[in-house]
Amino acid sequence: MVPTLAGVILLVFLLFKFFGGDPSQMQLWIFVREILTFDFGKSWMTREQVSSIFLTRLPATLTITIPILLLEAALAIPTAMLVAYYRGTLLDRTVMAICVAAMSISFLVYIIVGQYVLGFQLGWFPVQGWSDSFWRNLFTYAPLPILLAALVGLAPQTRLYRSFFLDETKSDYVRTARAKGLSEPAIMRKHVLRNALVPVLTNVSLLVPGVFVGSFLLEIFFSIPGLGREIYLAVNRSDYPVIQAVTIYLSVLTMLINLTADVLYTFVDPRIQLR
Repeated sequence: MVPTLAGVILLVFLLFKFFGGDPSQMQLWIFVREILTFDFGKSWMTREQVSSIFLTRLPATLTITIPILLLEAALAIPTAMLVAYYRGTLLDRTVMAICVAAMSISFLVYIIVGQYVLGFQLGWFPVQGWSDSFWRNLFTYAPLPILLAALVGLAPQTRLYRSFFLDETKSDYVRTARAKGLSEPAIMRKHVLRNALVPVLTNVSLLVPGVFVGSFLLEIFFSIPGLGREIYLAVNRSDYPVIQAVTIYLSVLTMLINLTADVLYTFVDPRIQLR
């Protein structure tokens, strides 16, 4: 992580300081100090402290991104295990066909159709809005964007996790368990699931930064005052202090998530040792 982070800091420093930064701050140590002290100065457009932008916008982003990740995993893993259990049957082929069709549709289409049908026509959810209450946001304004994002992510995750489960069913330990008379549901639940969780954890760790990036569209179309919408506005305004801060801290987040996944491997599969 240390050399990777050093490379990211150097690259961002060169890009932002030499091609669009303040000439008085073209010193690498000043940039490193800004990162360590979480002090990137003020936004060029709003004159608001960059640290304040992070602290005030991040809760709204987390309100939708964390439930999206949990809902995707809670739906994709059991669905994938179910179709892997009934591999080759009509159920398996039907679910895979639905997944392929769902993956062929743009995320933007889901948002527009979801807002029109579920919001305007049926009136089940508010199309836009946000408040100062966490619980009101979570149960009133966030459900529709969370539902749409989870549905979009469910199809590719189900296909991928199904392949993980199918790979495990071909292993020697599965054939041994069958030879001992263990039932197929027990094999899937006690053996296949646990061993397949290692690549699942890897995939989830890769998804987390992508969910943050994907929240840009949700926050723009649903008027959610989160970090994603703020970054979108910063890019349009060439607001370099905000952009460079997001670039650095998103890189740090990605590395921390990968480190966490590596540590969790040892809990999922004790055979994996950290050396």
